[in-house]
Amino acid sequence: MDEHGPVSVVNLSWTIKSDGNVKVLRGSQIDFLDESTDQSLCVQFVFNLSKQQNPDLSKWTFSLDGVVVEPHHSYRVSILNLPEPDDEPERLRMNITIPGCDDTRIQEAQMCLENGSLWDPHINHSVDLNKGLGKFSIDVLFEAAQHSERYQVSIHSKGFNSSKSVSKENKTSLTVTFEFGWGQLPQCKMELLIQPFFVRCKNDCWRPKKDIDLCKYPVNSSLSAAKQQPEGFQVRERRRVLVIYSLDHPLYKNIVLKLTAFLSTKCGTEVFLDLLDSTRLGVLGSIQWLDWHREQIESSKDKILILCSRGVKAKWKAMCGDKRVFLREDARSPMGDMLSPALSLMVPHFIRSASFEKYIVAYFDDVCSEDDVPSPFNITLRYKLMKQFEELFFRILDTEKHEPGIVNHIDGLSEEKYHQCASGRALRDAIEAFHAYQLEHPQWFEEELLESSKTSSEICDDEKSTINLITYREPDSAQVTSHLNT
Repeated sequence: MDEHGPVSVVNLSWTIKSDGNVKVLRGSQIDFLDESTDQSLCVQFVFNLSKQQNPDLSKWTFSLDGVVVEPHHSYRVSILNLPEPDDEPERLRMNITIPGCDDTRIQEAQMCLENGSLWDPHINHSVDLNKGLGKFSIDVLFEAAQHSERYQVSIHSKGFNSSKSVSKENKTSLTVTFEFGWGQLPQCKMELLIQPFFVRCKNDCWRPKKDIDLCKYPVNSSLSAAKQQPEGFQVRERRRVLVIYSLDHPLYKNIVLKLTAFLSTKCGTEVFLDLLDSTRLGVLGSIQWLDWHREQIESSKDKILILCSRGVKAKWKAMCGDKRVFLREDARSPMGDMLSPALSLMVPHFIRSASFEKYIVAYFDDVCSEDDVPSPFNITLRYKLMKQFEELFFRILDTEKHEPGIVNHIDGLSEEKYHQCASGRALRDAIEAFHAYQLEHPQWFEEELLESSKTSSEICDDEKSTINLITYREPDSAQVTSHLNT
């Protein structure tokens, strides 16, 4: 450890031979050569040994500890006794390769952080095929990193390349929009690449990539004859969805992000998520941001998707008079707890019959259960994900899956097939990772709970200053309805 955290070091030890060939030893010399940079380091030990063995009659042993080295570099090390013999000097030689920043033991070292070792960009993209006559646009969304102020975002395929630079400017997430004409596009398959510029690796940093296949995109355009869609039900109109959820755990947050990507890339749905709109959230504030989206959805055909989980149920019970809930991820998030104000704003509208169809309630049955659904939502369908995702998506589209004599299907959205695309596979992996974690940590939710800490209480106090949470003493549907009407 140094003042910044963990560092990579080499520790050496060597033993002096006791074969009688050397009468007096004056010292040892250790040479380090960094093969990656050609920089060298020489260390000399000075001593005077006239006896072949130390006082306890064992061989003399020396060590050199704590030589700081760079991750992922290779070193040539040699050790030579002094004085050097007249004939060929006898050296100990070895080659050492230091683990890189992908090794979990060193990822949080300052030098690795400055190379982006912990950066997870959470790349998402959405495609608007109806941008205008002969045009389409691609919005690229990703999370910025601590030690990179500038990024270059590129989309390219054979014979085609387009790049844009963007600066972080104190934002936690960034959006870059590309607009093209169909005539510019030589083929459907494209590669999205983000190049960061971290303070250490500069122009030679890891560049995350993502594939885009416009021909499989399930949104019709006026040029659909030129761009084929999968067989099955054809999506005629793009919809928007606001996702409401609780930050129960980092692995659950990852599931929500992967679901957002799947809805966007595979289903052609424009998704509103607080994690991906931190700039506007910072300007409007959480209550105004939520209320603005709710009003937009109330006056359109778009939907609000409520993902129920342990945290949703616990926060709902807290609103009904139970002990307040402080989750570790809420304390870490600059937005704080977004779920409680969302429930306060939206449950009254949900109860009204005129707004009922705007809300969709779902949960991931591999990591949550139907018991996690708050009581007001028991009066509507609860969709199990990903088993009933296709049914949920038909609900987003305001279309019936079962019609007289017809059962509609959308290719690639069933439980057996959704993971056959890249975004679906990432979503399945995220669900399986959290499921495995829950099996190993049956008390995982209790472990995420915090006492009223300074950070958590500040977040809650900020929210209390802008909204009075509705309190329900008895959370069954009839009494909730009565209380709201009052």
